[in-house]
Amino acid sequence: MSALTLTPRALYEEVAELLRQRIFRRELEPGSWIDELKIAEEFGISRTPLREALKVLAAEGLVTMKVRRGAYVTEVSERDLADVYHLLALLESDAVAVVAERASDAQVAELKALHAELEAAGRPGRVDREHFFAINERFHMRVLAIADNRWRDQMVSDLRKVMKLNRHNSLLKAGRIAESLAEHRAVMAAIEARDPAAAMARMQAHFRNGLEAAG
Repeated sequence: MSALTLTPRALYEEVAELLRQRIFRRELEPGSWIDELKIAEEFGISRTPLREALKVLAAEGLVTMKVRRGAYVTEVSERDLADVYHLLALLESDAVAVVAERASDAQVAELKALHAELEAAGRPGRVDREHFFAINERFHMRVLAIADNRWRDQMVSDLRKVMKLNRHNSLLKAGRIAESLAEHRAVMAAIEARDPAAAMARMQAHFRNGLEAAG
């Protein structure tokens, strides 16, 4: 039997991550076709790992593949966005209820520190939207990590990738960052009060308001 050779990370996974970041940065816009020949030449690779990478991104919902036509960056419809926000609200409100009930004092303190960073990033007149979004995501992902359900984590991770295709619309709405901060304060207050029901309701409201702002 021949020896099996494993690499630390397959080439197609590295290519998928490079393309994923280009999509999130809007270097590849929703609806735009992906020029396989151009990208393969730019990366110095054959089209085989590129096509495997595109299959990964298609499974995540970031890319749509058409038989004999290639692949394009997925366009998110209003229905798609509503469905994604609905599921995120269910999953993340469930997680925050677990956190309010079971988190250690040290874990709550960690969330408070992240919230303080978010407050600083959202200070009027000094807002860096990309920085604000990054800290906001760190807060949400830390809530999930503390709640500790790997199946929920995987679902949320996939849904958030799709949400990022439309992420700027909600943050660009006038006053949305201030509203988001107020909603985070309410979530944080419920966590500190060890009130799972309130934490769940406030997280659901946070996603409901986010969807309205993204529309």
